[in-house]
Amino acid sequence: MTTDSAAASTPPTKRRRGFLVFLRDVLVIVVIAALVSFVVKTFVVRSFYIPSASMERTLMVKDRILVDELTPRWNDYERGDVVVFKDPGGWLDGQPQTPAQPPLIEAFDWMLNVIGISATDSQDHLVKRVIGLPGDHVVCCNALGQITVNGAPIDELGYLNLPDGDTAASNEPFDVVVPEGSLWLLGDNRDRSRDSRAHQDLPSGGFVPIENVVGKAFFTTWPFDRMGTIDGHHDSFNGVPDPE
Repeated sequence: MTTDSAAASTPPTKRRRGFLVFLRDVLVIVVIAALVSFVVKTFVVRSFYIPSASMERTLMVKDRILVDELTPRWNDYERGDVVVFKDPGGWLDGQPQTPAQPPLIEAFDWMLNVIGISATDSQDHLVKRVIGLPGDHVVCCNALGQITVNGAPIDELGYLNLPDGDTAASNEPFDVVVPEGSLWLLGDNRDRSRDSRAHQDLPSGGFVPIENVVGKAFFTTWPFDRMGTIDGHHDSFNGVPDPE
């Protein structure tokens, strides 16, 4: 008997049962994949898009980054960490929207969405660098134009993007003590970043609740020529004492 004739002789009931088993297996795979994706996106890692120049040269417009959500749950945040956080209210008013992307980027983002690590809510989030932790006294600026944290100057030359001839870490003076449960966050491109300095008139005082922080940015995935780890420059804060 030939294969075709054998298939033709298979009872319809048995063929339907085989098809239903196949559908069941596919459904189980889809459910498991969805659960894994949910766990990954909720607790492990997410992808975000950089829409503005506030973090240049560390992060450029149109960069795609991965954010570690898991490690900070155990070890907290450090000064120098680049973090993604949800708008605590009033930070994103008038900010640029995500522009249309080339087809290849859209396909890449679609793939990340399928596996659950691309954030469809990137427009509600921002990315800045941690300068002050809870209890820190952060002041700008000393006679050399440096920000001080708990009285110690920090050397930000490794990541600051300042205009030619400008040596001050910020042209906006401030003197703040970071409250418990909050962070003081600044962009690396200081003259083009609306960060904690620009929101001191809000009820939050410019501080960002730690509960609004999604996680620590650790890797640039796109474009390929910029792929690599994101430097926290933690050594810039080595001389900072603990807050009193």
